[in-house]
Amino acid sequence: MEIDAPLSFTPGAKSAATVLCADCGAPIDGTQSAGAFCYDCIKLKTDVTGGIQREATLHMCRDCDRWLSPPNSWVVARPESRELLALCLKKLRGLHKLRIIDASFIWTEPHSRRIKVKITVQSELGDGAIMQQTFEVEYTQNYHQCPDCQKSYTHNTWRACVQVRQKVPHKRTFLYLEQAILKHGAHKDAINIKEMHDGIDFFFAQRNHAEGFVDFLKAVVPANVKKSQELISHDIHTSTKSYKFSYSAEIVPICKDDLVVLPIPLARKIGNISPLTLCNRIGTSINLIDPATLQTAEVDTAVYWRTPFRSLADVQELVEFVVLDIEPLGQSRGRHFLAEATVSRASDMGSNDSTYYTRTHLGGILHVGDSVMGYHMTGTNFNNELFDKLEESKLSSTIPDVTRSQKAKSKRNWRIKRMAREESEMLPRKQDQEKMERDFELFLRDVEEDPEFRAGIQLYKQQQEAQAQKDADAMEVEESDVEEEDHGLAIPMEQLLDDFEDMTMAEDKE
Repeated sequence: MEIDAPLSFTPGAKSAATVLCADCGAPIDGTQSAGAFCYDCIKLKTDVTGGIQREATLHMCRDCDRWLSPPNSWVVARPESRELLALCLKKLRGLHKLRIIDASFIWTEPHSRRIKVKITVQSELGDGAIMQQTFEVEYTQNYHQCPDCQKSYTHNTWRACVQVRQKVPHKRTFLYLEQAILKHGAHKDAINIKEMHDGIDFFFAQRNHAEGFVDFLKAVVPANVKKSQELISHDIHTSTKSYKFSYSAEIVPICKDDLVVLPIPLARKIGNISPLTLCNRIGTSINLIDPATLQTAEVDTAVYWRTPFRSLADVQELVEFVVLDIEPLGQSRGRHFLAEATVSRASDMGSNDSTYYTRTHLGGILHVGDSVMGYHMTGTNFNNELFDKLEESKLSSTIPDVTRSQKAKSKRNWRIKRMAREESEMLPRKQDQEKMERDFELFLRDVEEDPEFRAGIQLYKQQQEAQAQKDADAMEVEESDVEEEDHGLAIPMEQLLDDFEDMTMAEDKE
C-alpha cells in the first residue's frame, strides 16, 4: 500500500490563476490574457496589418531607368536592390505605425512588370502582448516619363552648354580628354553630348553642373574659358528672368610630340631654353623639351594666352627614318637619354645615300636598325614668323620623335571604352573617317609607349572570345614576329581592369 506524500503549504506564495480559452479550451494564464483568449485565437481574431494595402503602383521612366520617389524626386535603383526595397516600403500607407522586422523580394518573372515583397511586422496589443504577422504586397510597374526626359524631346531643354574646341587638324587631345572624363565621371550630369566638327558640346540642365564641368576641364587640360548668356524669358510683373548660359572652352592648339617654335622673349623668360623645342606632355600646362640638351620648361596656361603661338609641325608631318648609328653622350634626365645619331629617311633607302646627323633625347631606347619618326627640317619651308627669326644654323637638323612600334593591332590585349555621344547631322566623308581612324591608332600607340600618359586612362581587358581569336592569329605569325622583339610594348595584365562588360558606354570596336 502506497502512501501519498503530504501536501505542503508555503505561506506567502502566490499561485497562478489558470483559465481555459473561451474558444478552443486551451489552458492559459488568466492574469496576463485579456478576454480569456489564447495567443492562437487572438491571431485569428486580430489583424494588425488590416490598414495596410496589399497592392500598390510604382512608376518608372523607361528612358533613364529611374523610379519615382513621391512626391517629385526620381532615384536610381537596380532590380531587387536595397534602394528599390526602401522605395517599396515607403509607398505603403500606415506601415510606419508598425515595427518592421524583415522585408524581402519574392521572385517574379522579369517581364511580368510585377514586384512582390514579403514583409514581417510586429505590433503591441493593449494588454502588453506582441503580435507578429507576415504578409505580401504586390506592386504593379507602370511607365511614366520623368521631367528630365520630357525636356529632351522639346525645345529649350538645356540651361547651360559647354563648347569644347581645339583648332588642330587631329583629334588626339579629345581622345585623351574623353578618357579622363570617363575615368572621373565628369559627364554624369550631362543630358546630351554632341560631337561637332572641331570639338564636342556638352549640354546640362542646370548651370552649376556646367560650371563644375568647366572646373574639371581646367584641372585636366590647358583651356581658356569664356562665358556668355542669352535671355530666354522675362516676367515684367515679378522681374523674373530666364537665361541660357554658354561656356566656350578653347584648348591650346599644342599637342604632345608637336614641334614648337617659341617667341624668343618667352624662351628666355622660362629658363633661356632653345626656341626650337618639342612638346613633351600636355597637362595643366605645356611641357617642352629641347632634344639637343634635354632642357625642359613649362608654359603656364595664363602665360600662353598672353603670348599665344602655334606649333610649327604636328605628328601628321612626321617622316620615318632608319637609325644607322647612335652614340650615347652619357647625359640623362628622367627617362630621356641624350645621344648623337646618324639617320636616313626610309624612303631614301636603296635610292640614294643621303644621311642626316642629329641629337636626340631617345638615346635610351634607340638602336641601330630601328625605325624612328622625326621632323625633316632640311629643305622644308615653314610659313611661320617665329621660325624665320631663328638662326640659319638651327634649321638643318632632323629632330626625331618617339619611336613607333610596328606591333600589329590585333595583338593588343586591352581596349578602352568610348563615350556615348550624338554625332553631327552631316555624316563624315570617307577621307574624314579614315583620318579619324588614323588619329585613334596614333592615340592607342601613345598609350602603349608612354606609361605616364596611360596613368590617367582606364584600360580594360580584351574580351575572352576576341582574345582567343587574336591568340590564334598571333600563332600564325609567330615566326615572323620573333625577330622583331616588339613585345616590350605589351601592357601588363595587372594594369588592366576586367569590368568592361558592365559599362553602358559605346564600346570601342577594334
